[in-house]
Parts: sequence; structure tokens; C-alpha cells
Amino acid sequence: QGQLVESGGGSVQAGGSLRLSCVGTGLPDRAACLAWFRQAPGKERQGVAGIYPTYYGDSMRGRVLISEGTVKNSVHLDMEKLEPEDTATYYCAARLDDCDGLRGQFECWGQGIQVTVSS
Repeated sequence: QGQLVESGGGSVQAGGSLRLSCVGTGLPDRAACLAWFRQAPGKERQGVAGIYPTYYGDSMRGRVLISEGTVKNSVHLDMEKLEPEDTATYYCAARLDDCDGLRGQFECWGQGIQVTVSS
């Protein structure tokens, strides 16, 4: 039930910035946790950031800011100082439970968007 649609992916040079956005539809209410994950080919999925409560994973802490969007069940991820290692597919996820360090299961996932950072 429900959908999450990501936008804002693309290509950027190292050191650049990018804003990802996610909008949820068909959800029962405002999700307690809206989060961003990423996964690069051959690597495990990493939790990037989540809200509520605000959480930043180790992978991009200090270089990302997660914020609630103006539309219900929407969230933004502002990324800066991007490096080639940040190249991955980024996924928006939602659940009614709180973010709790992005541990546990998420009920709803977006299709993912590609972020490519060139050196």
C-alpha cells in the first residue's frame, strides 16, 4: 500500500551538491519515518538519513541534510561535497514506526534514483 517516488538524481562532479526529493502517496497518514538509503553495485545497502527522529548514517554524515518537504509525506535529502564513492542508487523508504537508527523493516520503498559522481 502506498508509493514513494524519488526525484532529483543525476550526475555531478566530485565536490558538487545534489538534492533528492521523495513524495509518498497512498500512505495511511504521515509516516513516522521517511528515510534515504543507497546501494552501489556489489555493495550492501546503507542507511543514509532518516526523519523522525533525525538520523544520519555513517556513510554520509556531515555531508547531508534531511528535511521534511512542504507536501505531506515528502522529504528532501541535500547532499554536498559528493565523492565518486557516493555513486549509487538512492532509495526513499517509509514506515509508521520511528526511524530508530534506520534499523528494522521499512514498509514502503521507492524505485530508486541513480546518483553518479565523477572525479
